[in-house]
Amino acid sequence: MFQNICVKAFQTVTSITLYQYVFKNKGTKLRHMGALLLTSGIATYTANKYKAEMATAVIETSNFMAKPITDIKKLSQNPNDMKTKMELLIMRIQAEVCHALEAEEDKDTRFQVDRWERPEGGGGITCVIQDGQTFEKAGVNVSVVQGHLPPAAVQQMRARGKILQDGPLPFFAAGISSVIHPRNPMVPTVHFNYRYFEVQNTDGSVQWWFGGGTDLTPYYLDEEDSKYFHRTLKKACDKHNKKYYSQYKAWCDDYFHIKHRGERRGVGGIFFDDLDTPSKEETFKFVETCAESVIPSYIPLVQKHKNDPYGYSERQWQLLRRGRYVEFNLIYDRGTKFGLYTPGARYESILMSLPLTAKWEYMHTPNPQSKEWNLLEVLRSPRDWLGTEGAEK
Repeated sequence: MFQNICVKAFQTVTSITLYQYVFKNKGTKLRHMGALLLTSGIATYTANKYKAEMATAVIETSNFMAKPITDIKKLSQNPNDMKTKMELLIMRIQAEVCHALEAEEDKDTRFQVDRWERPEGGGGITCVIQDGQTFEKAGVNVSVVQGHLPPAAVQQMRARGKILQDGPLPFFAAGISSVIHPRNPMVPTVHFNYRYFEVQNTDGSVQWWFGGGTDLTPYYLDEEDSKYFHRTLKKACDKHNKKYYSQYKAWCDDYFHIKHRGERRGVGGIFFDDLDTPSKEETFKFVETCAESVIPSYIPLVQKHKNDPYGYSERQWQLLRRGRYVEFNLIYDRGTKFGLYTPGARYESILMSLPLTAKWEYMHTPNPQSKEWNLLEVLRSPRDWLGTEGAEK
């Protein structure tokens, strides 16, 4: 760096010398001006050089579950690119969630970390616990992929109102997806997913949007748990827009609807998709806040119930409800469909959300006076847990 500064300074001195030679009769005032120009030249060059060096960010990866998918050098050179920001966010959230879940397990149970690459571009990191003491199956997956959208994916996006041109369209997608299936039926299952998408049209224009959400699926209804969960999500939403929680809570109830059963998958949460307002940076900050709310919304429920007593009948009901979970994911879930439609898809990671065990019984109906029936009533008619419906228009 010092050598470069000297060269630049020498060039500046040469210019000033010529300047003084031509105007040597202008007096001392000009000489002072030349000295000022010399100093300014060195200072400006040094400042610009410093800015250029600072543009290459130092990325700390030691706390991640594995090294990022994108090359560290590329990430460091593009710290303000939304693709970089999103990848680093999901890497951080993955590590934080995995460590929080491991803290609820026995000391010998740790996540299996599987870093994989996709021949068509990008890859992912799948972290899974199976047969743990607290979690029968817990998966936390990040993926950062790029390539060209397959026709089925284009058709799916157009059905949601996206205006996409014909021809091969380059895309970029980065997201984190997690489903936690606990062993104890008194502990609810949680799911969260946050993602960023870019599609480049043939004219060079780029469409971008964010999507995501967090939702809770209990096997036995604890109304205080549901209120606590929703209250935590509302607090996250309110930091950005007081209307978000009510809007995205209603969207969640509609999205996680197992239509052929006439039931919601769980007691809801928040869900949004195709979000591209008010701005890219502001939307990213909202997504970041929501992702950071996962641990405080869920881990206290695990700690509260993981040692609750249960018996054979509670376990069987848990397995039946898991069957409903499978039905929704394989029939309706957008993320699962997109993954399965994408060339080079890694099916092990896509199907990570499915429980280790599930059950189906022909025409099963619980006793109308039972706790199981109490849950069904809520799944068939979603509740306004915080009394906010209609209050924020």
